[in-house]
Amino acid sequence: MSMLTNLDLIRRVPLFSMLTNEQAQSIADSVVKRRFRRGELVVEQGRKSNALFILLNGRARVLTSDTRGREVILAVLESGDYVGEMSLIDNEAHSATVRCEIQTDMLILGRADFARCLPENSTLSYAILRGLVRRLRHADRQIESLALLDVYGRVARTLLEMAEEVNGVKIIRGKVSRQDMAKVVGASREMVSRVMKDLEERGVIETQENGSVIIKERAPQPE
Repeated sequence: MSMLTNLDLIRRVPLFSMLTNEQAQSIADSVVKRRFRRGELVVEQGRKSNALFILLNGRARVLTSDTRGREVILAVLESGDYVGEMSLIDNEAHSATVRCEIQTDMLILGRADFARCLPENSTLSYAILRGLVRRLRHADRQIESLALLDVYGRVARTLLEMAEEVNGVKIIRGKVSRQDMAKVVGASREMVSRVMKDLEERGVIETQENGSVIIKERAPQPE
């Protein structure tokens, strides 16, 4: 198999597809190569790496896990794939861990060089990029919840995500539809109703007359 040049790999990354030849070559000149061992972490969930990683060869898994170490595979990366772009765009921690399955060579592009490829912060295109990243992060959390949490845990997490803080109190404005909640967490309406009733009886949430919900304390995580 012929070796791809740095410029070849840059051209295969969708984020850089609109660059001019000069811009692409500038990025290609800025990357560094690194070899990762089998089992080595490229990025770690909850941390920042401030770099974009592009696979030259090998294979890596994108994983998410819970506090008990249970893992879910979100994707498998191969030659030409890349990881780390979401954190570079929104400056948040990685939403998942990437671990090499076999020895893998990568090109690494630092934050400053990556930022040169992005539109100005004030432009609509940059706002759209950040919006897409928010949706992707939310999708990662949904996959993680469906795979690692039971219905109780999924309902509790969804309630927390729906809530906003007002004067130090977490509140969900408007009525919480059991039917809609059931579609979000992947459970029956009856099961969601039972979980909500249990949370109310335990004093975790309080439903107001207008249908809004006050979260009085954080729901415990499932065992």
